[in-house]
Parts: sequence; structure tokens; C-alpha cells
Amino acid sequence: MTSEASEAQTAPAHTAPADTAAVATGGPAAGPELFATMSTMRAMRRLKADPVPEELLDRLVQAAVWGPSGGNMQRFEYVVVTDRAVMAELAPLWRRCVDAYLATTGRYAPSGMDEAAYRRMVAAIEYQRDHFADTPALIVPCYRFPPPRIEEEGLRASAEALGPQAAERMATGQTRFQALAEGSCVYPGVQNLLLAARALGLAANITIWHLMLEDEWKQVLGIPADMNTFAAVPVGRPLGNFGPVRRRPVAEVVHRDRW
Repeated sequence: MTSEASEAQTAPAHTAPADTAAVATGGPAAGPELFATMSTMRAMRRLKADPVPEELLDRLVQAAVWGPSGGNMQRFEYVVVTDRAVMAELAPLWRRCVDAYLATTGRYAPSGMDEAAYRRMVAAIEYQRDHFADTPALIVPCYRFPPPRIEEEGLRASAEALGPQAAERMATGQTRFQALAEGSCVYPGVQNLLLAARALGLAANITIWHLMLEDEWKQVLGIPADMNTFAAVPVGRPLGNFGPVRRRPVAEVVHRDRW
């Protein structure tokens, strides 16, 4: 997952693009503080080495726990790393994952992003890679579905409700469905965590690069083999400034009533 090179372009805190600012001034119902937070929540990769108080980290996890939970199962767990010795063990793994990303998917700028902006983003990624051992805190969201409780009668009723073709597609696509179901129980909470970090003046960014070496990460962190990890979120005080995000206009992405 990538975002703009936020630290390379400074801007005053809570500065929002014009269209976002207009929404934010729509009164209390528009949620001006929330909109200002969302519109200035850049991926901040350059962090100060100063420790983050434990109570602030707990507030971030609290915000994540408040997120939606599929079936209200609440099977999430959060590994919070602040021990420099553990971070030092993770640093070479992070370097390998980042280097693998930059050699493949991250080799070229995404469509619509100019080369200079992309180079600034890569410079921030490389800075974080080179200083990862000094990361004040790292949060790893985890999730594990309980064993399914499905009976033969329920399977027959499900197939009847879906129809034969859809039931077959569902059976063959079960792996994707399971992954998306778990992700839908985790990532809304992670977004809450990122919003809370921004509101508290903390820098954070979401990555999934650790999945390239997930077994090794889990071994260092003592995460059970049957527990899935979904992100690695470095957290700390920013070296740069928060500023407006740059995203495609709503008019370009919305499809009303049908595609």
C-alpha cells in the first residue's frame, strides 16, 4: 500500500483542499473536525525517535477496537511493539520486505502520479527503511476466525437460496471470501487507529509489506501460527508537517445508480 510523499511537502496542520474544506464548513452535522482530520492524514514515514507514551498507544488501540466487527465476533488482537531490542530484530526483515517491494511493484510511479512526486515518496520509504530500528512504536493488527459452525442442513438451505451457479461460485471462491471477510473485520479498525493517531498529532502509516516474510515476523513477535496478521503500522512523532492529501476528485470515481 502506498501514499504520497507527505513529509517532503510541508503544509500547516489541518489544511484541507478547497472541496474538503467546503464540506467541513457545513455545520456540526458535517463533522468539521473529522473531515479536517481525514483530509490531512498523510502517510508520515519520517518519525522522531522519541518514545510514544503507553497511554497514547492504548488510545490508538481503543479507537481500533471501536471499529466494525463482522458478526460482532471481535476476534482481533493487536501486538504493540516498543522494545528497541525487538524493533532491532524486525529491522532487517523490514529492509528485506521494502527492498522486495521497491524492486517490483514499487519500481515505477503509479499512473497519474508524476515522477518527481513518486521519487519523494520513495525517498520517504527508504528513510523509514534505514531508520526502522529507531521506530518508537509498531502496531500489528491480527485476526483469527473461530472454527465454522455449519451443518449439512444449513449448506443445503444456503445453496437453495443462492441457486446452483452462485453456490458453485461461492464454493470455488471460498478462499477469497474468507480473506475478505477477515480483512473487513480488521481494516476498518486500522483506519480508526490512523485517524486517532492523526487527531493526537502522531504520525503513522499502514503497510502490508511484512506479509512477504510473515512467518519470520510472527516468529520474532511470538504470534501463533494460526493467527493472521494484516498490517504493520509504525507510529511516532512526525519529523515533517501534516498537510492536505491529494486524491482523485469525487466526480471521477462515483458511479450513480449503476456503473
